[in-house]
Amino acid sequence: MCTAVTYQTKDFYFGRTLDYDHSYHEEVVITPRRFVLPFRHRSPLTSHYAMIGMAYVAQEYPLYYDAVNEHGLCMAGLNFVGNAFYQEVKQGLENIAQFELIPWILAQCANVTEARALLANTNLVNTAFDEQLSVAQLHWIIADAKDCIVVEWGSEGRKVYDNPIGVLTNNPPFPQQAFHLNNYMRLSPKEPINQFSDRLALAPYGRGMGAIGLPGDLSSMSRFVRAAFVKLNSRSEVDESSSVSQFFHILQSVDQQRGCCISEKGTYEITIYTSCCNATRGIYYYTTYDAHQIHAIDMHKEELEDHELKCFALVKQENFDYQN
Repeated sequence: MCTAVTYQTKDFYFGRTLDYDHSYHEEVVITPRRFVLPFRHRSPLTSHYAMIGMAYVAQEYPLYYDAVNEHGLCMAGLNFVGNAFYQEVKQGLENIAQFELIPWILAQCANVTEARALLANTNLVNTAFDEQLSVAQLHWIIADAKDCIVVEWGSEGRKVYDNPIGVLTNNPPFPQQAFHLNNYMRLSPKEPINQFSDRLALAPYGRGMGAIGLPGDLSSMSRFVRAAFVKLNSRSEVDESSSVSQFFHILQSVDQQRGCCISEKGTYEITIYTSCCNATRGIYYYTTYDAHQIHAIDMHKEELEDHELKCFALVKQENFDYQN
């Protein structure tokens, strides 16, 4: 499964973990302004905003997992199995296939307000990319430096929710995830005080006891609570190095280690990659499961008026820096 978060210091940051039992050979992909974006049920976009993100490129098409465009609008799709429900093609609406939604939004919208308006006339349809790639069941987090929303297509149609938490995981639907935080309002980064009984001389015997009860398992509900607690209580300096470092520490709190989550097929779910994008500056940072060094790709160092995708293979081997 996966976790996505937002973070604000001097700049705005957005990223996610991709937790799964196998890779699709994803890459960091820049889609420049003149790359023709085709759509199955409407005419292509021949000119649009540039974007950078993690994608599996199939038949020269970027199947984005997460991305940010040149105006700082960010978007990620996370598994929503059992709750996602897509529509048939309907006349009078913009019929967009599930795999087209991220480029559809980021190609045209500069902020969340514009994304809301575009979504109002968007009908997400159940068209598969091809016979090998089935329709993924997802929901999406969309954010900029001022606003954050969650978009879900379920049996009752499209729902758009305000997300002041700036966190998204998987099931259940977002309103239930957010409501669940009420069960943890007692948690604090501060030392606890004795509320058990005034007849007992109870006192903390170590640091961090204010967060006793913070869930530590790998379920999506628990990851939502843990990521929200860590993100909302995080503090860092505002420079780039400190901000990026802190962002990765936030997402490391929900890392999945090989062997701790076994699928029905007997495979191991792991955190395949972790991303952090400085959405203000268009710099995409990432680490992979076996390569913890942070790698960076700056979209503005590439020609954004180009017509071809620019792809960067992920570094997946650890680089040890021996000091003696």
